[in-house]
Amino acid sequence: MGASHQVLAQVVPQRAEVLPERTLLVGVALSSFSALLLELALTRLFSVVLFYHFAFLAISIALLGLGAGGVFAHLWKQRLNALETRRIAMLSSAMTAILIPVVLEIVLHVPVSLRLSAGNFFRLSVVYLCSAVPFFLTGLQFSAIFARESSRITRIYGADLIGGAVACLAVVPLLNWIGGPNAILFAAFTSAIAAIVWSSETRSRRQLGVLAAVLLCLIAFNFSGRLADIVWAKGVRRKNVEFARWNAISRVEVDRDDKGGRVIVIDADANTYIMSADVTRWKGSDWQNNLMSVPPAVVNALRPHGDYAIIGPGGGVDVLRAVANGSHSVTGVEINPIIANTIMRDRYVDYAYHLYERPDVHLHVADGRSFIRNARDSFDVVQMTLVDTWASTAAGAFALSENSLYTTQAFREYFEHLKPDGIIAVTRWEFREPREALRVVSVATQALHQLGVKDVSSHFIVVSDGELDEDGIPVAVLAKKSPFTAEEEEAVRQHLRDYEDLRLLYSPSEAKSNAFSRLIQSNDPEAFTRSYDYNVTPVTDNAPFFFFTLKPARLLRLNSNSSAMDWKVNLGVAVLGMLLIISVLAVLAFLVLPLLLQDRAKHHEAGALMYFIAVGLGYILVEISLIQRFVLFLGHPTYALTVVVFLMLLSSGMGSLASRTWIADYRRIWLPLCVIVLAILTYTGTLPLLLDRLVGAPFFAKLIISAVVLVPLGFAMGMPFPTGLRGLASNARPDENSIEWAWAMNSASSVLGSVLAIVIAIQFGLNVTLACGAVAYFLALLLRGKLQPALSAR
Repeated sequence: MGASHQVLAQVVPQRAEVLPERTLLVGVALSSFSALLLELALTRLFSVVLFYHFAFLAISIALLGLGAGGVFAHLWKQRLNALETRRIAMLSSAMTAILIPVVLEIVLHVPVSLRLSAGNFFRLSVVYLCSAVPFFLTGLQFSAIFARESSRITRIYGADLIGGAVACLAVVPLLNWIGGPNAILFAAFTSAIAAIVWSSETRSRRQLGVLAAVLLCLIAFNFSGRLADIVWAKGVRRKNVEFARWNAISRVEVDRDDKGGRVIVIDADANTYIMSADVTRWKGSDWQNNLMSVPPAVVNALRPHGDYAIIGPGGGVDVLRAVANGSHSVTGVEINPIIANTIMRDRYVDYAYHLYERPDVHLHVADGRSFIRNARDSFDVVQMTLVDTWASTAAGAFALSENSLYTTQAFREYFEHLKPDGIIAVTRWEFREPREALRVVSVATQALHQLGVKDVSSHFIVVSDGELDEDGIPVAVLAKKSPFTAEEEEAVRQHLRDYEDLRLLYSPSEAKSNAFSRLIQSNDPEAFTRSYDYNVTPVTDNAPFFFFTLKPARLLRLNSNSSAMDWKVNLGVAVLGMLLIISVLAVLAFLVLPLLLQDRAKHHEAGALMYFIAVGLGYILVEISLIQRFVLFLGHPTYALTVVVFLMLLSSGMGSLASRTWIADYRRIWLPLCVIVLAILTYTGTLPLLLDRLVGAPFFAKLIISAVVLVPLGFAMGMPFPTGLRGLASNARPDENSIEWAWAMNSASSVLGSVLAIVIAIQFGLNVTLACGAVAYFLALLLRGKLQPALSAR
């Protein structure tokens, strides 16, 4: 205890202070809840106001702010020594509660676009830096508490993780019930409650109670977005909005266009028109001409009376076309309940002529792939028209437009749920140099090969909406389970004669001179890609990054002068690269450099700090890998984020609490580290197979399975960090600031690891990313001895 008291003497004021256990743990849990809720809600808000790529920033901002707060708590230690711990915590929590609404207003009112300009960079920097301030204050608070209460580190760390776990559990219902801006205001309200818990004076408690009441009233008055909602999105001011609502999946609004039509707009980006047409008056109408003169209509010409499964029907374009052409069974699978229920079956049901309430239309609110996979029926057509993942869910922060709808395994499942002569019809946006629809062909080719089709040249028809150009046009890829017949080819040619704007890019008897024909006739997507400018190899569930088509040579030439859509599609790559660079610079500027300058004359054990870097890196790599791995199993990224992070943080909190008694001697930290390494390596080989076999289980059963899989691993992963801090505290010299250094290095590795995990997943897949987490923990195992460097020397 003597060494521990020496550490405390550096930070604790001269007058002794004993924080009540309940105040300490409840205060930490509430502050942690507020910080993580703010982080998760910002990913949702950034997806709307900025672009889904910038959801990465919310994670980086949070981790950087927390780490920088810890560093500056050390740098300002002499000033902070004049304040009691609970006063520091109270002031930081109160300031956070006041500043969060300010940050919200800045994010909502500062227009940021895709343009690379000095003004745009300045506005983005304002958003970035302002958003980091609440996390900075929380980091300052936690660092002071951890340093001053080192004897209770395990319980504090456990309360920290449990508070974060509850935030993960709360974010989905909060987004569903009160929306994105109000979820951020709720984080401010929680921070105000934390300030009340920390306060020891009646007067300040009353003042803080007024602050909490004001924030709660603000949430209530803003329930329908009257006070704070989207003003600028993607650099454009929102207008003509008739209806808007948030949920955990996206923000959905209905706008009125110049001709009086209604458009469903998802996250101020993707849109789908609400069909307002009477099916009984279809023949010869403008609706018929408009809807049949586009590439997705080709499959309706081939299967006018077929049974359809439409993934992502939105406002009903594909549904109306299928019903009007004679289909007696149309199954729509819409993932967003606001679109399916609130808009199409309630608020705009009359406008849509009750399209989704027809007896021949069966609408399900579910993830498209999960529904098809578990379906007992077979279909004539499985159709997806421009189904994107532009909008980041809360989990979008960990995924560069990953989409399990477009993997080889997904297409194989679609083929297996088709009737013998069934067709998959996928429409993607395409350019002069094809890559998206071309990759659909590549994925479908691989799936057909796995199903025993040796030569796929007679299994495809590809149609475009005019000539391919730089701005992009829709291209429909029809992939048939059996070869297309001569009669079917003639039916397609007749449809193209009726609608002259359509262009045939490939059919079995008419192989044009283009990339589609070369790929299909090569019958080998891997070989074709080696000589092609873009990466169009088949994607798998292990690396479901369908939209990542840039090769390194193309990446170097990517700039904002590229076509608008091409720049938008690949912006995530540029953002990822910039974020990696910014993260490195920010870590050096705000975490490493201040400590180096302050302690340049002191000698810190590099090995001990490397231990905390390895632990932080390992945790974030494992967590991100598991989130992406559970997306398909649980049916949606939001569910994956909620379940995985909740279970990991909760079980890690339990592990932290247990480590004090289970690992009383911190030198036995090798035991949980060995368990972690072995468990991760086991999961790398077995988890994909296990989840694949159990994916058809009921949702409640999936939650139980998730807990069985994740809780033991999370429990063990909660032990290395607090046990390492105990080791540092017990062996620190009076002139050392080991705990601050450990906090900063752990935060730094988490900032970099969140980006590094995505880079590894894109290049090598989720299994390799998870294995890298095992490597990081193995390095921590090798470095564990560095936690007591001077025991023998002293």
